[in-house]
Amino acid sequence: MEVFADLASGFANALSLQYLLFAAIGVTIGTLVGVLPGIGPAMALALLLPLTYGFDPTGALIIFAGIYYGSLYGGAITSILLNTPGEAGSVATAIDGYPMAKAGRAGPALATAVMGSFAAGIISTLGLTLLAPAVANLAKSFQATDYFALMVLAFVSVTALVGTSIIRGLVSLFLGLFIGLIGLDFLTGQQRFTFGAPELLGGIDIVIVVIGLFAIGEALYGLARLQFAKVEEVKFEGRIWLNKAERRRVWKPWIRGGFLGFIFGSMPTGGSEVPTFLSYNLEKRLSKHPHEFGKGAIEGIAGPEAANNASFSGVMVPLLTLGIPTSATAAIILSAFQIYNIQPGPQLFENSPDLVWTLIASLFIGNIMLLIINLPLVKVWVRILDIPKPLLFTGILVFGTLGVYSLSGSVLEVIIVYVIGIVGFFMRLYDFPVAPAVLGSILGPMMETQFRRALAISQGDFSVFFTRPLTLVLLLLALAVLVLPTLLPRVLPRRTATDAGTTT
Repeated sequence: MEVFADLASGFANALSLQYLLFAAIGVTIGTLVGVLPGIGPAMALALLLPLTYGFDPTGALIIFAGIYYGSLYGGAITSILLNTPGEAGSVATAIDGYPMAKAGRAGPALATAVMGSFAAGIISTLGLTLLAPAVANLAKSFQATDYFALMVLAFVSVTALVGTSIIRGLVSLFLGLFIGLIGLDFLTGQQRFTFGAPELLGGIDIVIVVIGLFAIGEALYGLARLQFAKVEEVKFEGRIWLNKAERRRVWKPWIRGGFLGFIFGSMPTGGSEVPTFLSYNLEKRLSKHPHEFGKGAIEGIAGPEAANNASFSGVMVPLLTLGIPTSATAAIILSAFQIYNIQPGPQLFENSPDLVWTLIASLFIGNIMLLIINLPLVKVWVRILDIPKPLLFTGILVFGTLGVYSLSGSVLEVIIVYVIGIVGFFMRLYDFPVAPAVLGSILGPMMETQFRRALAISQGDFSVFFTRPLTLVLLLLALAVLVLPTLLPRVLPRRTATDAGTTT
C-alpha cells in the first residue's frame, strides 16, 4: 500500500499546472517527432538536451519521457501510411499496417495502433509502479562486481540483439568505450587520448556524442537517402473508429502485447525490437485468420504496437533502479539525469522520491493526453508528412550546431560533433548500430570504475568476479546472449535436415 501512497503523492505534483504543461509539451513534440519520417526520439532528445539546462530536473524529465513514448504513438502513422518505420520497434507494425492502408483501411489501422498503445501504456506503467521499488530494494545489495557484470550484460545484449551483425555491434560498442576513455584517468590523473587539447581534459560531453551520432549523423544520412529512396504514400481517407468485429479481434492482442513489451523491456536485454516481433509471431499463431498476416491482419498491428509502447515503461525499470539504459533513447535520458547531478540507481527512490513518483504519475497522465491528441487529430498529424524533407534535415543540422556551440562557445566542440556526426553517417550507411556506441560512451566510465573498485577491494584478485554467485550468473547470461544468436541458426537447420531425413 505504501507504493500507492507514493504514487498518490506523485499525482499531487504531476497534476500541477506547470507539470501538466510540461507533459503536454512532451507528448506533442513526441508525436510530431514520431510522425516525421527519419526523426526518432533519440535525435529529438539529443537536440533538446542543451535547451533544458535551465529547467528544474523533474520538469525536464517529464518532457523527455513524453517525447519518448509520444514518438512511439506517432511512429505508427509513418509505418502504416508510408511503410517507413521511424524506430526498429515499429517495423513489425508496418508488416500489416501498410497493406491495410493500401486496401483503404488506414483509419482502423491507425485507431488500432493508438488505442492499443494507450491500453498497453496503462498496463506497463502500472507494472513500473509495482516493480520498480522492489527492484530498487534488491539492488541495494549489489556490490561492485555485480554492477560490473550487469553492465557487461547490458553491453552484450544491446550489441548482440540490435542490428544484423554481432561484429558490427562490437565495433560500435568499442568506439563508444574509446570515447568514454578520453580525458583524465579518475584514479591516477593521467591524460588519456587528449592529444594535447586542454578542452578534452574533462572528456567529451555526452551531449556532444548523442547530438553527433543522432542529430548530425542521422540528418546527413537522411539528406543522402532522399536522393535514392522513393516511398509511395497512402492517403488517409474514410472512418477511423473500429467497428464491433474489429474491436473483438484486437482487445486480446492489446493485453498480450502490453505484458510482453513490459516484461522484455524490463530486462537488461530491453528495448522494443524483441517483444514486438515476439508479439507478432504470437498473434499469428493464435489468430483465427493466419492467412491474413502480411496482407493486412489487424491483430498484426494491435499486438506489436502494444508491445512497442509497453516496452518504454519496461525500459524505465532498469534505468531508474539500476542506472542501466537498455536503449539509445534511454541512454540519453540517463545523460539528462547526470546533467542535473542525479544518479539513477537503488538510492534514487530514497534520495529523490518526489522526482521519481511525479515522473511515474506523469506517464499515466501523458498516456491519456496522447489518446486525446491522437484520435481526433490524426488527420492533422498526417498533413505534417507534407513538410519538405530537405528543409527538415537542414534545420536539424542548424539546431544541432547551435545547441553544441551554446554549451561552452567552443569551436573545437563544434568540430568534434561534426567528426562524430560523419562517423555516425557512415555507421548508418554501412548498417552499424548506433545504440552500442552511445551506451559505451555513457556506461564505459561507470563500468571501468566498478571494475577497478572491485580489484582494489580484492587486492588484485580476479577470482572475485567468479566467486560471487550473482556476478557469475550475470556473466554467464552475458556469454549466453553473445553466443546463442550465432549458434542457433547453425544448429537448428541441421536438426531440421536430420529430422526430415529420418521421416522420409
